[in-house]
Formats: sequence, structure tokens, C-alpha cells
Amino acid sequence: MNPAERSLTALVSEICACRICRDTPTGKRLPHEPRPVLRASTTARLCICSQAPGARVHASGTPFTDPSGDRLGAWLGVTPDEFYDQGRVAIVPMGFCFPGHDATGGDLPPRKECARAWHAPLFAAMPQLELILLVGSYAQRWHLRQSGDAAMTETVRNWRAVLKSGKRPRYLPLPHPSWRNNAWITANPWFERDLLPALQCEVRSLLTHSLPRRRARRTI
Repeated sequence: MNPAERSLTALVSEICACRICRDTPTGKRLPHEPRPVLRASTTARLCICSQAPGARVHASGTPFTDPSGDRLGAWLGVTPDEFYDQGRVAIVPMGFCFPGHDATGGDLPPRKECARAWHAPLFAAMPQLELILLVGSYAQRWHLRQSGDAAMTETVRNWRAVLKSGKRPRYLPLPHPSWRNNAWITANPWFERDLLPALQCEVRSLLTHSLPRRRARRTI
């Protein structure tokens, strides 16, 4: 294991032991024991930055083990083996732990403590990333430095400009793959017609020309 891999492994271990949202929270305490879920490596060129684990992912400890994950994999045009190949795909949600449910049974927003404490050092430890998929408005606002009232629809509609902004790593905004966005997908046919083919082309290029598999190491 080279120094970069050792450093990232140590950082992920710290994240997995994090209890900020239980012991010194911003606002209300996390209503259950923390179980951070993420995937990071020094070889992945593609990163999925999503919202936060749901209840099923909290139980499994594996990202996107739910219908949203099935849909996201289909959007990317990848097999499950490719999706979960940590040497080629990093997964870094805005909140690492399931935040709990709101009064209507929906998931609460991602905990703010995670990004504030960990995102800067985590992404600094993965300088090889070339493309970050911004899944949902929370990831888009953080990475694109948007105001809190930025509209997800307009951000995703502007995907070409975001992708070609010249920033490194590049960003590509997506809606969340939850079934709750079925109506949005129906109302915005350009998403499946224009954005998804471009997304799949980008993803296939990154996975096909990834760093040698023998160099990839799991961090968790």
C-alpha cells in the first residue's frame, strides 16, 4: 500500500468511527447509532455524490442497495459489478449516515455535520477523480457553491454548461433517482433523451480507460 492509499484508508477509518451527529450535533441528535456508508479509493476516476443513505442502506451498509440504486445503475448504463467496483467508482454522499424519517415518512435532509467535517479532506485525498455526478440538489448546492434556493431543475437543465465549465474534476448534475421524482422525469423528457446518453458515454469512457485494476485497493 502506497502512502496515498494509507492516508485515504486512515481517513475513511476516521469517518466510519465518526459520532459528531450523536455526541456534538448541529441541531437535533441523530435518532439512532451512526453507520457511515461511503466508498473511496485512490484509483476511481468517477465519483457519485448523492444525498444520504436510506433505511435499507443503513441496514445493509452498502450504498444504493434499494430501488433508487437500481435506477441509478440503469441511468449510468453499468452492471452491478461495475457499479460496486470501488477501484473505479467512488461513492460519497453528502451525509454518510441515514438521517431518519420526517413526520410524513420521508427521509430527512442529509446531516450537515458530514460535509463540514469530512468532504474537504476526503476529496483532497482523491485528486485523481475526473467526473463527479451530483445526484440531487444537496450535492449540487455544495459542489457548485449554489445558494440554498437554487432550483434543481434549472441546474440539471443546464448540465452541458456545468459539464464544460472547465473545472477539474468535472461535474454533471442529475436528479435523485427516487421514485418520488417519477413525475419530474415525465415532465422533463429532455433528461432521458439528451442527458442520459451523454452520461452513459462519459461513464463508459471513464470505466473503460480506468487505472490498472491491479493498483486498485479497497479502503473499507
